Amino acid sequence: MSALDKIPIQIEASATTGPYHRNTLPLLHEIAHALRRFQAEGNSTTLDLGAIPFGPGDEQRLLDFLGTGEVSAKLDAMGDTNIWESAYAGVWIIEHKNASGERVAFQIEITKLPAILETQPEDIEESLIKLQEALENPKTGVFV
Repeated sequence: MSALDKIPIQIEASATTGPYHRNTLPLLHEIAHALRRFQAEGNSTTLDLGAIPFGPGDEQRLLDFLGTGEVSAKLDAMGDTNIWESAYAGVWIIEHKNASGERVAFQIEITKLPAILETQPEDIEESLIKLQEALENPKTGVFV
């Protein structure tokens, strides 16, 4: 071990980085590019926030910057999933938690409607069968 190894080093953010440190600002630019692509070509984009190394406070700065829009949804399927549109239409934040309340996924989707909210074809098929059965057997339906 040399004398250089004993010198304490402290890293501080410079005043030029502004309120967005490390990956927040580049991520905001990526969201803007994805929104531009979606508008021009209709291609949705999903950004896995869990895979992005945020600096201290960066995740909260990102969420504060994006804000909250008018639409939100909560799903309960093997844990809570919270979905909300940011203040920027077409930019959705999706947070999945397991049954213990621990975050298991955190994403931003740039799209009209997040894929998790779209009805799956299998569910439509099952619903049609269920509806037909209810109509064929009025005793179990609302017409009793």
